[in-house]
Amino acid sequence: MSESATRLSVFKTYKLYVGGKFPRSESGRVYEVSDSKGKWLANAPLSSRKDARDAVVAARKAFGGWAGATAYNRGQILYRVAEMLEGRRDQFVREVADAEGLSKSKAATVVDAAIDRWVWYAGWTDKIAQIVGGANPVAGPYFNLSTPEPTGVVTVVAPQDSSFLGLISVIAPVIATGNTAVVIASEKSPLPALSLGEVLATSDLPGGVVNILSGKASEMGPHLAAHQDVNAIDLTGATEGDLARDLEIAAADNLKRVLRPRTEDFAESPGTDRMTAFLETKTVWHPTGSLGASGSSY
Repeated sequence: MSESATRLSVFKTYKLYVGGKFPRSESGRVYEVSDSKGKWLANAPLSSRKDARDAVVAARKAFGGWAGATAYNRGQILYRVAEMLEGRRDQFVREVADAEGLSKSKAATVVDAAIDRWVWYAGWTDKIAQIVGGANPVAGPYFNLSTPEPTGVVTVVAPQDSSFLGLISVIAPVIATGNTAVVIASEKSPLPALSLGEVLATSDLPGGVVNILSGKASEMGPHLAAHQDVNAIDLTGATEGDLARDLEIAAADNLKRVLRPRTEDFAESPGTDRMTAFLETKTVWHPTGSLGASGSSY
C-alpha cells in the first residue's frame, strides 16, 4: 500500500477573526456549512452577542492608528493584501466554487475580479480626498477648506449570495477610507470570508481593522445596530424578512450612518459611493492675513 493511501485527511478548522487573532465563538457553538448540492464542507463558528461586542472593542482600539495613518500608507497595506490574495488564489477558487455552486473556471473569474477590486480600492486611498474635499469660496478674508475624515467603527452585513466578490466590494471601501470594520459574513457561505481573515492576519493590516464573524445576521445584527460604539452600518446583506428595517430603526438611537440594501451587480465597475457613504466632512476656517505694507492678502 502506498504512503499516500494511508494518510488521514486533515480537515480545516475555521475560526473567527477578531482583533488580529483567531478565536472560536465564546459560546462554543458551530453550525454546518454545505455546498450547493448539500455536501458538508465544514463547521463554522456560530458567533454570539459576546463575540460581536469583542469585535467592536477590537475595532475601536484599532481605529485611532488606522485613521491616523497616511492615505498612502493605507494604500500600500491594501495592495499588500491583494498580493497575499493572489498567492492563495487557488484556495479561494475552490472555496468560491463550493460556496456558490460555480464551475472552477467561473469561480476563477469571480476570484480574479475580487482581487482586482481590492487593488482598485487600494489605489483610491490617497485620491478620494481630492474628489470629495476642496477649498470653498467665501465672502471674506478666509481660507475655507473641507476635508474628508473616516466615520469610525462600521458594521458590515456582507452579501448573502456573493461570498467573495461581494464581500470584498463591501469591506475594501470601508477600510480604504480609514474606518475599521466588524463584518458579519454570509450565513450560508461564510468560508471564503473566514479564509480572508487568514490573509489579513498575514498581511500588514493592523489587528482589529477588520473583524470577521460568522453566524446569523438576525442574531448579531440587532446588538451591533444598537451598539453605542458603532458609528455606521452597511445593511447590504440584511435581506431576511424585515431585518434591514429593524436594524435601521435600532441604528437611529445614536444616529448611525446607514447604507440601505439595494439591488447590485458586484461584477459591475464600482463608483465612489461606498467610500463616501462612511466619510464625514470637516470644514476649517482660517484667516488669510496680509502680506507687506500694502496689505495685500493671499
